Amino acid sequence: MPRLLVCTDTWPPQVNGVSVVTALTVEGLAARGWECEVVAPRYPQHLPPVFGSALERVAPVTTVASIPMPGYSDIRLARPGDRRITRAIERFRPDLVHCATEFAIGWTGLRTAHRLGIPVTTSYHTDFGRYTDAYGVPWLRGTVDRHLARFHASALRTFTPSDVSREELARIGVSHGVTWGRGVDIALFHRRKRSELLREAYAAPEACIFLHVGRLAAEKGVEQIVRAFHLARQRLPEGAMHLIVAGSGPRERAVRAEGTEHATFLGALDRLEVLPRLYASADVFVFASLTETLGLVILEAMASGLPVIATPAGGVAEHLIDGVNGLAYPAADVESLADHMVRLATDHILRQRLSVGARATAQRLTWDSELDRLDEIYRALIGASAVTR
Repeated sequence: MPRLLVCTDTWPPQVNGVSVVTALTVEGLAARGWECEVVAPRYPQHLPPVFGSALERVAPVTTVASIPMPGYSDIRLARPGDRRITRAIERFRPDLVHCATEFAIGWTGLRTAHRLGIPVTTSYHTDFGRYTDAYGVPWLRGTVDRHLARFHASALRTFTPSDVSREELARIGVSHGVTWGRGVDIALFHRRKRSELLREAYAAPEACIFLHVGRLAAEKGVEQIVRAFHLARQRLPEGAMHLIVAGSGPRERAVRAEGTEHATFLGALDRLEVLPRLYASADVFVFASLTETLGLVILEAMASGLPVIATPAGGVAEHLIDGVNGLAYPAADVESLADHMVRLATDHILRQRLSVGARATAQRLTWDSELDRLDEIYRALIGASAVTR
């Protein structure tokens, strides 16, 4: 049985695209005959579970002491070089180490694996270079890119969930990128989980419910969605639209401050039970981020039969097809976003047609096929490394 150790600076109960994809990967490989362990930050006890207890049974987790990141307490910062990381690798003696993040746990795992002669792969989930614009420090982009290049350069493979991101890796000098991870659970996220009772809890029966799911952080642009909703609502009869925002983060207070009547803010939700019902019970998904390498929530919404209104940037551009599974609007164009919201709120036939297209898009992107491919790649890397030792 091959052994895989995953070193990651984000893991459930923290909810973001990286933690979700990493957890699904571990779960999927365990089902394919891998013995898996994880090294991750230690989280506060009060955080609610988002995957239940299933992950604990699949893969033991070595937790590393961590502190909240200043200004963004949901993110935990571990101490570089923590001996728990090294001891976990020395004890488990994995056939392969996968470093899912470019921070302290990922870096320590990478260096320790190289010292012990263990093959290493990495993930490039987040375009931190583009984050420098969102956070008002564009002059740091070169420094960030050099850090990312150093981290990924020594891996055998770097997995990233879009061709756009793979090309971005090549731009900074990482030539062994592999597009992988464009998957969604089409059984978990499905229109049959629609609940009229849930809809009635938020809006009138005839209302068009718009949904946004994701972290409330500067790079996500959620304030733009709330502003566009406010503009759109002024053009329609009272109660014709409702907006639901699910997620938490450092911009939560600012996003709520933009809130209007007929807008509901839910915070982080359980993704196995509550979130699938919420997707299925909405009518349209809205998204404003320009920095996604994949945009997992886009695929989850499409699998649930929701037309998507978004800007075709980054990984989102590879899945959003204007007029087929959603509507595209120019970056940061609040007026255009509002126009699309009005259009879908008032054109039921168009909404239904885009819903069919959204589900069809998701059905071509199943996790099973992606995990089968990863299983094959990992086993081939282990085999090749054994020959060269």
